[in-house]
Amino acid sequence: MKKLAAVLIFAAMLSAGRAQTNAPVRALSLQDCITEALKHNFDVQVSRYNPQIDLYNVYSTYGGWDPLFKFSGTHNYNTQPSGLNADQNPTPAVVTEGNSFNSELSGILPEGLTYDLTGNVYKNNNSYSTVGTNILNGVENSGGSIGITMAQPLLKNFWIDATRLQIKVAKNNLKISEQGLRAQLITTISAVENAYYAVSAAQGQLTVHQDALKLDQTQLDQDRQRLEIGTLAQLSVQQDEAQVATDKSAVITAESDLAGDLRTLKGLITDDYAKWQATDIELTDALDAPRQLFDLQDSWNKGLTLRPDLLQAQITLEQQGIQLKFDRNQIYPELDLIGSFGYNGSGQEYNDVFRQYADQNSPFYSYGAKLSIPLGNVTARNTLKSDKVTEQQDLLKLKQIEQTIMVQIDNAIGDAKSDFENVAATKEARVYAEAALDAEQKTYAVGKATTFEVLQYQIKLTNARSAEIAALVQYQQDLCNLAQQEGSTLQRRGLDIEVK
Repeated sequence: MKKLAAVLIFAAMLSAGRAQTNAPVRALSLQDCITEALKHNFDVQVSRYNPQIDLYNVYSTYGGWDPLFKFSGTHNYNTQPSGLNADQNPTPAVVTEGNSFNSELSGILPEGLTYDLTGNVYKNNNSYSTVGTNILNGVENSGGSIGITMAQPLLKNFWIDATRLQIKVAKNNLKISEQGLRAQLITTISAVENAYYAVSAAQGQLTVHQDALKLDQTQLDQDRQRLEIGTLAQLSVQQDEAQVATDKSAVITAESDLAGDLRTLKGLITDDYAKWQATDIELTDALDAPRQLFDLQDSWNKGLTLRPDLLQAQITLEQQGIQLKFDRNQIYPELDLIGSFGYNGSGQEYNDVFRQYADQNSPFYSYGAKLSIPLGNVTARNTLKSDKVTEQQDLLKLKQIEQTIMVQIDNAIGDAKSDFENVAATKEARVYAEAALDAEQKTYAVGKATTFEVLQYQIKLTNARSAEIAALVQYQQDLCNLAQQEGSTLQRRGLDIEVK
């Protein structure tokens, strides 16, 4: 009787389940979990920064066209002592003191034109004296010039130069990181979906084993009554007890599996696990197996237009083409048009110099061309050859990814079709197992079957129910996997996410 009481207490605890705890309960649909993950999943949050970082990198490359301004001011003082010239006559000492100011604005335009705008002005005071005398005279003079020097490439660096190359590469890197974020969103949503179905399966399996325990417990109670009145052997009761103990172990394992799957789901949908750790999640989406028509060609079209990894490979190939264009331009000789233009100024004061700048009375200019031909040009030519080979290699990689995607989609559709048929088969097997158990129990009630035979039919029913749940979950996960292989996960979930 003590054993019977212990079993009854254990069964009561199982029937009460988690309702005995005071943990808060939160009902969540699959869409709710996906929404939470898009807001709080750590992988998604980390990946969101990548496009922002690459966008700033794009902006930084435009700095290659930023003008550079320089300004300097200098005070000079110099003393030359007196001496004797070739005729042995004394020469005066010379004291030179002055100030000079220089400014420069230089840079490069998007078309490749380099410019250097300069302006300078100075003022000197020269004083002369002989040995033992005071200063005899002093001469002040000012001067300077303003002008611009330009050079326009006509061959090398004309179609594309280093700055334009960096900008195009940075823009492509931004596109790659945007697709990387899409890939992370698809990965995370798929992980949440699989985790949600895993929890649903674990809950179903726990219910199956709890029901099996109740059923076997009922069988044990009835057989003990038969044992007491002498219509059943002790061996049959022992068989019942062994099966009840097995069921208890299965329930404990199912509870542990459910707890682990819940932890996995919580870890995917939150960035504050401590807040969710004690929360009991109640799933609102029931397991089902909706029939879906599979179109291999349509799925291939989706995969070849939506898969982030394929789009990244296409961008990489495009980027190699940009590099190839740059390196092809680098094998040309440098042929630049060059020119300069400006005005000079002089006088005793700064104002005199600035006035002559304004009057434009003392111009200067130059123009011409500069040709620079690297003899051999070994580095540029072999770099170009290497780029061409690399482009062919990237093209093959792209084709390899396309073929891999087609195989993955073909496999995913095959799995989904097979597992959908398995859902129907396991359901049929469960129905037959229920009918067989019912028939065997009726046979046992009239004394034409043994306890062992009834237990075997109960085990078959438990296995059939577990297989049906596993088949339902596997089919849902197959649909999730197919969408992931197609790259259509966001569209399948009705998510219109623009990566900016």
